Amino acid sequence: MFDWDDLRVFLAAARSGSLSTASIRLGIDAATVGRRIARLESALKATLLVRSKSGLRLTAAGAYLLETGAQAEVAMEAAASVGHPDRIAGTVRISAAEGFGATILAPALSGLRRQHPHLRIELAASSGFLSPSRREVDMAVTLSAPDSARLVVEPLTPYQLGLYASPEYLERHPTPDDANDLTGHDIVGYVEDLIYAPELRYLDEVSPGLKPVLSSSSIRAQREIIAGDGGIGVLPCFMAIGLERVLPDLWIERRFWLSTHREVHGSARIKAVHAWIKDICDMHRTRLSPHERRGSDQDRPARQGSKRR
Repeated sequence: MFDWDDLRVFLAAARSGSLSTASIRLGIDAATVGRRIARLESALKATLLVRSKSGLRLTAAGAYLLETGAQAEVAMEAAASVGHPDRIAGTVRISAAEGFGATILAPALSGLRRQHPHLRIELAASSGFLSPSRREVDMAVTLSAPDSARLVVEPLTPYQLGLYASPEYLERHPTPDDANDLTGHDIVGYVEDLIYAPELRYLDEVSPGLKPVLSSSSIRAQREIIAGDGGIGVLPCFMAIGLERVLPDLWIERRFWLSTHREVHGSARIKAVHAWIKDICDMHRTRLSPHERRGSDQDRPARQGSKRR
């Protein structure tokens, strides 16, 4: 029989992909994390994790234990809260699209903490996403709806993107009158082979064949390139404060989706964070979608092309 606490250590390491990251989350040193996992492997007579250049990698046995261990973890959490089923406490890890996580969620976290002082929030706001279906996170805000029976998935909020440049760039270059004029400008965008979601392929919607001369895998880095007079680029409107709008009658609309693992969806802490994320989106509705939509526009699918009015 193995020590249940060793399973908790394994789950943290498997989800984070790193002994050092797991040690920070657990509040113990990395060497102890390694010893506890080795002890669990010895008890189960199976190799669970192997080291690789990118971090820890699950074996087949490790992947199976991650899935079944996560179910046991939910049951243990439920048992621990039997005397206080509605107490909002514990850790909630959220994966969010980089721009949304850093610009919309992060500044509001202190308010959530004041509202629920026993909550601990871990926000992963980066290029790419961690998966709630593999229990890498509890919740995820993504650019498209995940397809997994393990998840509760719902549309979160529409948001709009437009073309932006710095005032200084526009002082030195003629302002484009239409999308065809963009070919004469320095364009900022994503690194083509590092685009991790089809929803990020904006430039062809603006003007087919448009290519960036300055590019980054990070939308926040693109924003800084544009702010540093690097050219014209597509940004979410909620990230464009301080920049000048280019071709204001042209914009792109997308949608964020919110997903949670079914096993934790009904817990008090997840419901509290879920409600908070929805409230934050309602609070920033105009900032997320500054263009007034008319009639059936509100019912159009999330992925749609540039609109000209």
